[in-house]
Amino acid sequence: MYETMSRILITGVAGFLGSHLADSLIQADHEVIGCDNLLGGSKDNVPDDVEFHEADCNNISKMKDLTENVEVVYHAAAVATEGLSVFSPSMVTKHVYQNSASVISAACENDVERFVYMSSMARYGEKDIPFTEETPAEPEDPYGLAKVAAEDLLKMMGRTHGMDWSIAVPHNIIGPRQKFDDPFRNVVAIFANRMLQGKQPIIYGDGEQKRCFSDVEDCIQCLEKMGFSDEAEGEVINIGPDEEENFITINQLAEHIAQIVDLELDPIYVGERTNEVKVAHCSADKARDLLNYETQWGLKESLQKEVQWIRQVGPQQFDYLYDLEIVNEKTPRTWTDELI
Repeated sequence: MYETMSRILITGVAGFLGSHLADSLIQADHEVIGCDNLLGGSKDNVPDDVEFHEADCNNISKMKDLTENVEVVYHAAAVATEGLSVFSPSMVTKHVYQNSASVISAACENDVERFVYMSSMARYGEKDIPFTEETPAEPEDPYGLAKVAAEDLLKMMGRTHGMDWSIAVPHNIIGPRQKFDDPFRNVVAIFANRMLQGKQPIIYGDGEQKRCFSDVEDCIQCLEKMGFSDEAEGEVINIGPDEEENFITINQLAEHIAQIVDLELDPIYVGERTNEVKVAHCSADKARDLLNYETQWGLKESLQKEVQWIRQVGPQQFDYLYDLEIVNEKTPRTWTDELI
């Protein structure tokens, strides 16, 4: 679609997904600039060849500067705390919808050719599985609402100002560099961090919630193509594995990680989380058709990679860095009492 070498902006480049995407695009000989406010990311994640700017996406003036002479924008920056959004909707909306509006506006002003937006499986809500891209978007929480609103804004602004767009719907991405000291998100990382400290995993409800987990390398193969493929233009695409062996309960997930860590498992069960979807599973048929997606990494291999990375970095105490806007009888005690 474009020239072999493009100038590309990645928002959230110091985060888990953004930094891996930067690695891949640099290896493909693209010029990569990136920004991050370092709220949930780390400068240690940023590849050396990235032109890095510490900046918040809500700073529209800075976003206009960064999108100048850029062909492709990958917008990965977000506070991806789905469960927390029920209790901190203002903060999550600011760092999901409002920051997207700022970057989209800047991209339109500077005639960016393709805008790739990282949405979330939270867009679907509680539906029959597997979720396809035709499944109506009816989120169960403010995080999902903010993602869908940003999708709709991108479509509208793209149509109005002549900017191509693609919307990626990753689900439960795992792998090295995932933030593992955040008590509000990343169940694999939370379990592994606790177990490597000799602590039992804390499981909400009965643990029979079911999810698919996606290796970050499998997701990157799709995301890179979405920035350049004609087939991906104007498309919403689920990315990640849909094979049955990757679709497991939270109880099974705890068992897998305990085996890797060599911990005798005795989980701590607490109350259900408000508005948590019980079963979430996406079809990858469209990604296979349009992007030649193929699952390369099995679940146990991916879990081993993440556990090994956390062990290498060193387990850490959890950082309750986000404020709870609503504290009542529905707010998990794991957060109010900092039990994780």
